[in-house]
Amino acid sequence: MGEERDSGVVELSIPAKAEYIALCRLALAGLAQVRALEEETLADLKLALTEACSNSIRHAYEAGRTGVVDIRYELNGEQLAVEVADEGSGFELDATGAQNGDLDEGGLGLAIIRAVTDELAVESHDRGSRLRFVKYLN
Repeated sequence: MGEERDSGVVELSIPAKAEYIALCRLALAGLAQVRALEEETLADLKLALTEACSNSIRHAYEAGRTGVVDIRYELNGEQLAVEVADEGSGFELDATGAQNGDLDEGGLGLAIIRAVTDELAVESHDRGSRLRFVKYLN
């Protein structure tokens, strides 16, 4: 018999409004009850999640246009992967990986996520954006 690992997928869809980010963080904290995470790891993941959700809320939908942000949490014994997706207008990354070259206007979100996670993948096109980050668990 093989070793049983904790595993689970949780999916959440929220309105693209800042007041719903706390709900995303609560779902992440709930997953930390399934697989004990170090306090610092959980704090890093909450920061990355907040930045990813904020990015979708801030940049995906034009003023006056409403939308949703979909969050998918994948937890197993070795890693936690979080994917944040929207159906907004997308964005461009410059050569440094900064969003639209706007580091001076709060565009540090991707750099922050990259700094506190082990993997980061970003996909953006005119039909939406998808950001996925992974944190390896010890």
